[in-house]
Amino acid sequence: MADHFTITYAYHFPDSSDMQFDLHLDKATLALPDETRQDLPEWTLLGYETCGICPLDEHAHPHCPVAANLSGVVDKFNKFVSHDKVNVDCIVEERTYTKSTTVQMGLSPLLGIIMTTSGCPILEQLKPMVRFHLPFASLDETIFRMVSMHLVAQYLRKQAGKSAEWTLEGLTRIYGQVGRVNSDFAVRLNGAAQNDVNVNALVNLDAFAMMVPLAADQMLKKITPYFSALMK
Repeated sequence: MADHFTITYAYHFPDSSDMQFDLHLDKATLALPDETRQDLPEWTLLGYETCGICPLDEHAHPHCPVAANLSGVVDKFNKFVSHDKVNVDCIVEERTYTKSTTVQMGLSPLLGIIMTTSGCPILEQLKPMVRFHLPFASLDETIFRMVSMHLVAQYLRKQAGKSAEWTLEGLTRIYGQVGRVNSDFAVRLNGAAQNDVNVNALVNLDAFAMMVPLAADQMLKKITPYFSALMK
């Protein structure tokens, strides 16, 4: 797949069972191919518990693209409980990350990639992060990466002759929209849930979405001394 790059999540459970998900993302657009299942469940329909700020047209998009791409993952994780233990390998082109954690925490970054790259116009604002994916990131790491992404976006906008916003107000606005989608999508996901693991994995993502804009200024002040050589 020369035109794609792959992010793999492999889950190893205490009973020696394994699950693996290979996400083949378009190198040029970071888009995840649409789910081609013909038997998509009712909860994937765009009109089912539609997110309040969803801009998609139901006639052009009969299924929520995020729900469609998540449906297979949700089905496979429905048999687990949030605090079940698992060893997770995240394999990207450059390296492999490994973590022993709970199922809900191990599932969260996989959900995050799929939700961001499936074609949701709101969530795809975070798509640049996917190419430099850092699983199991701390809040400080997430803030640094998000602020960096935001400022790179402003530089590229300026280079393209568009208006640029050099404060964090735009980032706060994006995360406000993302938080609304996460909250509404959790309601949709409840329609598919047999256990709590899928919803709780999404709740973990939403917690970060809420905390990033609140903690960004404090975190940036904390790391300001690191930039002393660049501020002379």
